[in-house]
Amino acid sequence: MPDRRARRHEATRREILAAAWQLARERGLTGWSLREVADAVGMRAPSLYVYFDSKDAIYDAMFSQGYQQLLETVDAVPSAEDPRTLLRDVASAFFDFYVSDPARSQLLFLRVIPGFAPSEDSYELARRTLERLGEVLGSIGIDRPEAVDLWTAMVTGLASQQVSNDPGGDRWARLIEPSVDMFLARESPAA
Repeated sequence: MPDRRARRHEATRREILAAAWQLARERGLTGWSLREVADAVGMRAPSLYVYFDSKDAIYDAMFSQGYQQLLETVDAVPSAEDPRTLLRDVASAFFDFYVSDPARSQLLFLRVIPGFAPSEDSYELARRTLERLGEVLGSIGIDRPEAVDLWTAMVTGLASQQVSNDPGGDRWARLIEPSVDMFLARESPAA
């Protein structure tokens, strides 16, 4: 019986998160209420507290879910012998991840929710994702921490520009290849 209850509890948590994501995509990250989430899943607002103790707890679960998806995206990029190919593939995968869900990207990268800070457990996924990126860069001989910072600023900036100024287009997507070339020229002149 406890396993069945635990599975139902987890299924309801997933349903609540899916409703919160849908509302965030429709109305913005801060444009929805707990009552609207409860309505979307067919329960009364006070019942949500059985699953999440606050709206920030829902944001925290969304943050964790988003970084888990990003980590899976980075891990799914096939390795390549050629550094340019590897970095273009990683940049393209991240870019596509970012532009495919602007609400998720705002939550993960832009800190648009006043007062929200992810829990230590959720933030650990963000750290692991950054470490994984460091491993990818390290695999081609780029191991300076500043290189990781430059990389994240470059690729996140391109994706942010795409979402902000050419949603659905490819204006900044076309800049991935020359940006990777510039990055490699600076960080790995032998590449």
